[in-house]
Amino acid sequence: MTALLEVEDLKVAYGKIEAVKGISFSVEAGQVVTLIGTNGAGKTTTLRTLSGLLKPSSGKIVFDGRPLNGVPAHKIVALGLAHSPEGRHIFPRLTIAENLQLGAFLRKDKPGIEKDIQRAYDLFPILGERRKQAAGTLSGGEQQMLAMGRALMSQPKLLMLDEPSMGLSPIMMQKIMATIAELKAQGTTILLVEQNAQAALSLADRGHVMEIGTIVLSGTGRDLLHDESVRKAYLGED
Repeated sequence: MTALLEVEDLKVAYGKIEAVKGISFSVEAGQVVTLIGTNGAGKTTTLRTLSGLLKPSSGKIVFDGRPLNGVPAHKIVALGLAHSPEGRHIFPRLTIAENLQLGAFLRKDKPGIEKDIQRAYDLFPILGERRKQAAGTLSGGEQQMLAMGRALMSQPKLLMLDEPSMGLSPIMMQKIMATIAELKAQGTTILLVEQNAQAALSLADRGHVMEIGTIVLSGTGRDLLHDESVRKAYLGED
């Protein structure tokens, strides 16, 4: 069976500095796959390249049977690859409802858009309660919920989440991770970049450990959770 996303020998550089040094991995439909690693490992650069925001210097990206090299970012979204970026990047002066509608900017099916807005409110009830509130007045965790809800509005075949728990309180982090688990149960395919390795690997079907632009270890989420080197490096265990 062909994977929904196939990345082969991907290299990405900022000028002369190579940030991603020839990584290969795949994501099957219905899977949660996570990339873990320290800051500067190349995880965010990888997601930005997959979504068309950065150009690879070499390598191959195939999504749903179609090569993505050279395809502009807005067309990649239209193909079904959505990106909830690190730092959330919501529109602070617009309302929650307006932010969600912007996530559907490529769609013309009004009834479907309304249905998906309601789905976002079902996933994140606080957004529904405050739908007319300016997004900039939300807490960090609520803004993360909005960023995820907005990404889902494009009806993605693959949802990419970059550091969804970053800077959140433990309670809010648990809520975000519980929502990712719920999306997984609903059949959403997810590529997750997450600093909290324990939470990410507990959810993931497969995981890849990145260090300085390379993948140094791959396996099932369960196997990596119990791998001694991963436990020492990323789970804070001696």
